[in-house]
Amino acid sequence: MTPLYQIQDEVRARVEEIRSAHGDWPCRKGCDECCRHLASVPLVTAEEWRLIASALDALPARIAERVRQRIRGSSSASRPVVCPLLDVDAGTCLVYEARPVACRAYGFYAERRVVLGCNRIESVSRQATDIVWGNHAALEARMESLGPAAALFEWLE
Repeated sequence: MTPLYQIQDEVRARVEEIRSAHGDWPCRKGCDECCRHLASVPLVTAEEWRLIASALDALPARIAERVRQRIRGSSSASRPVVCPLLDVDAGTCLVYEARPVACRAYGFYAERRVVLGCNRIESVSRQATDIVWGNHAALEARMESLGPAAALFEWLE
């Protein structure tokens, strides 16, 4: 198992633990609020990009080309950024199984006393004090060990 897959698996376990303890957790299929209001284009490592590129190649050609155009266009996008990997009509990730670790962890990890998530997640965190959040700083350090990260459009070029 590669280091990226180990990280993904650990994030998956944290997500499952939180979701199973809190059945009304907002982060799930159908919720795309964070995907529509990004502070910047997702940054991914080379290994994450390879997974995303393979997932794009598996899409119907017309859709894949449209996504690649959106990735290219994201280099000049103003904030908030809509994720170029989002199917904006369906509100789902077009490369869900290959999505970046940052996307997998969002809403389930925290920095010290600051929860990383949308307003709904912040509200849940104030009400449910028993949540065992993932450690965002440790996750970032592990991701940095995989090599430099770059914006999606930089990998596409």
